[in-house]
Amino acid sequence: MSSPNRRNYHVKIAVYGKGGIGKSTTVSNMAVALAEKGLSVMQIGCDPKADSTIALRDGEPMPAVLDIYNEKKGNVTLKEITRIGYKGVVCVESGGPTPGLGCAGRGIITALEKLKETGAYEVYKPDVVLYDVLGDVVCGGFSMPMRSGYADYVFVVTSGENMSIHAGANIAMALERFHNRGYAKLGGFILNRRNVPREEEKVQELAEDFHSGTIGYLSRSELVMKAEEQKKTLMECYPDSEMADEYRALSEAVLAICKN
Repeated sequence: MSSPNRRNYHVKIAVYGKGGIGKSTTVSNMAVALAEKGLSVMQIGCDPKADSTIALRDGEPMPAVLDIYNEKKGNVTLKEITRIGYKGVVCVESGGPTPGLGCAGRGIITALEKLKETGAYEVYKPDVVLYDVLGDVVCGGFSMPMRSGYADYVFVVTSGENMSIHAGANIAMALERFHNRGYAKLGGFILNRRNVPREEEKVQELAEDFHSGTIGYLSRSELVMKAEEQKKTLMECYPDSEMADEYRALSEAVLAICKN
């Protein structure tokens, strides 16, 4: 059922983070939390592994845009590159080249181009588009969701671990360096706790370095792993849990920033 005020929303959000930080888990649970509000959501996985949306589809793999593009020599249809997941979330996976061959960012470039060409945004009319982007390298195709009008805001998932902090700083620096070129704005940092010493302080210091803030806090919960074992999101498996409420609170915080 659609919310009566759903047309107040039309936001495009890119979520970046170091590989393995829990970015895809965060984005998929946010997608469900937003869909619970009656919003139409599209989630675009921008990772060569093509597994961003798998928990929204009961663990069923889906064809990646780049694979279909290569197989059909560019003749791609919207039906072939989208699937409908839990709560009606529209799922897309960019994919990437065979390991060791070609540019990993090429799948993202191809996916975003083909979504436009096939009229995906006009057909599905998403209130919220979520780009789930690998943030270890912020160049080429991986930087595409934050530029060229694809995303309005970028949020960075990080823990207090040094490598995660370093990746988060690189993402924020890319946005800062090109802020006059029409890139997306930095919306803030999301702390996905690993329970390391001084974790909150370290992430807050990172945020302050870029005149931003920590806009969401996620606990390290065994329920997240239990849901993944069931090949589902936590929001589907444990909707009444405290962890589900954390994802709902995060989604509300993100929407509030994007509406400003």
